[in-house]
Amino acid sequence: MSDDDMDNHPEADDHAVVLGAGIAGLLAARVLADRFARVTLVEKDELAEAAPSFRPGIPQSRHVHVLWSRGVRLIEELLPGVTERLRARGAALLNSPRDFLWLSPADWFDGVHGSEILLASRELLDWTLRREVLRHERIRLRAGSQATGLVAGPDGRSVTGVEFRDGDPLAARFVVDATGRTSRAPAWLAALGFPTPETTRYDSHLGYSSRYFEIPPDPQRRWQGLYVQGRPDLPRGAVLIPQDGEDRWLATLIGNGEHAPPTKDEDFLEFARSLRSPVLYDALRDAKPLSPATAFRSTANEWRHYERLDRWPAGFVVLGDAACRFNPVYGHGMTVAALVADALREEIAGLAPRDVPAAARRIQRRAVAEAEVAWQIATSEDMRYPGTEGPPPDRATKVLQGYMARVMVGANSDQAIAGRFFEVLSLTAPPTTLLSPGTVVRVLSKWRLPTSPTAGAYPPHHTPPAAGPGR
Repeated sequence: MSDDDMDNHPEADDHAVVLGAGIAGLLAARVLADRFARVTLVEKDELAEAAPSFRPGIPQSRHVHVLWSRGVRLIEELLPGVTERLRARGAALLNSPRDFLWLSPADWFDGVHGSEILLASRELLDWTLRREVLRHERIRLRAGSQATGLVAGPDGRSVTGVEFRDGDPLAARFVVDATGRTSRAPAWLAALGFPTPETTRYDSHLGYSSRYFEIPPDPQRRWQGLYVQGRPDLPRGAVLIPQDGEDRWLATLIGNGEHAPPTKDEDFLEFARSLRSPVLYDALRDAKPLSPATAFRSTANEWRHYERLDRWPAGFVVLGDAACRFNPVYGHGMTVAALVADALREEIAGLAPRDVPAAARRIQRRAVAEAEVAWQIATSEDMRYPGTEGPPPDRATKVLQGYMARVMVGANSDQAIAGRFFEVLSLTAPPTTLLSPGTVVRVLSKWRLPTSPTAGAYPPHHTPPAAGPGR
């Protein structure tokens, strides 16, 4: 359908469609509502609007989620007031690592300030953001609807709508695929005669196992979260964070390969006991379980290189996990979704709806650029683990890995290094921040990594709990 044809079809002329109502889709819909008179947000799941709830389309939602400071700020710009609405329902704004007991691969962080993070259940995050997005008068939700393909324009070079399993096609001038890891975009493009993308994949075979616990308030507690990281020589870790309320906590066990955490409830605490430090086991051993253990194993880094295709249809882009997804242990997925939405906003600013389709290829390439730093962080760290599948690290990557190990040593106690490290980790500053001459000198002056995987079992100034019967 050409521009002239669309002008004769008011149902498509000023209409954008976003497939997928996860974080990436919600934010994209809000951005597009500034340019299009109508935006339809399509979601295959039925969505409960009365309260936050689990849905099959986000199986990873039952595990720890982190929104880094950059993501918090960008989402707040798009949806003013949403941060306070999340906090009113139990979300926590903390400083990482200052508010945590955090055992890094090098040692315990010692009171340094890093980055602000927002902690909340994924169900609460999605539900709250969805309510805010749907307040916009131009955005409508079509839930319980499965997209099955794209509608091609008569010129064969554009996308002009979406086909559905049930019901008529939906005409649109611009279509966004934000359906996440289950995206069918490669097959849809092939059906229209476009090439399919190459895929780069790194899989460290990391697994999660999570349970909710009730942990009563303790006036002696000086921490608001626990994080015991694994290392290549002992690839087991765990996180314990507050979840949507004072007494409800989420514990996520983490392990690579044969160290994948158990899914049986009776084995959950034994895995926690086997970590480099017993602090998380100590916190859980008398806690009341509120849920069974839930596993998640689909954690590979995967980049579908749409930006490399020699032909790309006007009026169509693929955003979020549907294009590039990361090992979730680094907590970057939602922040990258916010970065991509901000890039989309910049790319279509000032464009009339009829001009947006022609910008699709530029938008696709810009979205990739916004994901690149998170990709570098996730893949270079995953390549430290010997069982990781993917292209082997080159010499430059190995040198960078060695340097970053020294950065971590310095960040444990040196505020100057920690500040720069967490600016990079939160995607606020570029990695070159850690390569300034002054930072390099400070980093190279630090000690090497401890040789024992159990070095520093308890952090300084932390009193282990008294042993009791059966402990």
